[in-house]
Amino acid sequence: MAQLKENQLVFVDENQNEVLCDILFTYESEEFGKSYVFFTPVGSEDEEGRREVAVASFVQTEDGAGELEPVTTDEEWDM
Repeated sequence: MAQLKENQLVFVDENQNEVLCDILFTYESEEFGKSYVFFTPVGSEDEEGRREVAVASFVQTEDGAGELEPVTTDEEWDM
């Protein structure tokens, strides 16, 4: 589950920890009928300032929260 904030999202990881992330980019795909979000955990920079970027599809719910789903197909990654 993910909660959207302005330019950030909070999700609960597999260990039930809340992780605050900066949203870098969002994308709507008509081809796949999904929304995608590119994000990185806050404070995750290495010594050289590099950050690992994650991407997931996102389905927003009426309460402002939503579900993050992994990108699993080669076709989605190629997009």
